[in-house]
Amino acid sequence: MSDGEIPWLTEDEQTSWRNYLRASRALEAALDNELQNAGLSLAEYELISMLSEAPDQSMRMSELAALIVQSRSRVTHTANRLAGRGWVVREPCADDRRGIRLVLTDTGRAAIERASRVHVVGVRQHFLSQLEPGQFQAVGDAMGRVREHLL
Repeated sequence: MSDGEIPWLTEDEQTSWRNYLRASRALEAALDNELQNAGLSLAEYELISMLSEAPDQSMRMSELAALIVQSRSRVTHTANRLAGRGWVVREPCADDRRGIRLVLTDTGRAAIERASRVHVVGVRQHFLSQLEPGQFQAVGDAMGRVREHLL
């Protein structure tokens, strides 16, 4: 497709796109800042919250990376920080000696319980309360479609 054939964004499309980008960055920054005050980053919170919801509160690191849409190396770095705090431990996978499972510890469970309160208040204050009824579901559905397309 040549430059002359590219369907440029309309003014309304450009405005909506930029609003999405800027709002998502601002929302992540606000949530991260609030969680930092509680002793962990948004990336750390997302990782341990996924572990807390998983069967046996454990998951293969590669599966965790795919679930939270992060590179394996980033998940490894985050896991290293969490392991240093005693919030997670690594265990070999029973079905694949090359694989590593990340397991949430009791200390990690206590941390996610404390941080969850901060996270829920932030999501409600900065996101949910800013939307009209029905918009939350529409945003979730739309972002789910985009995620499925990209992954």
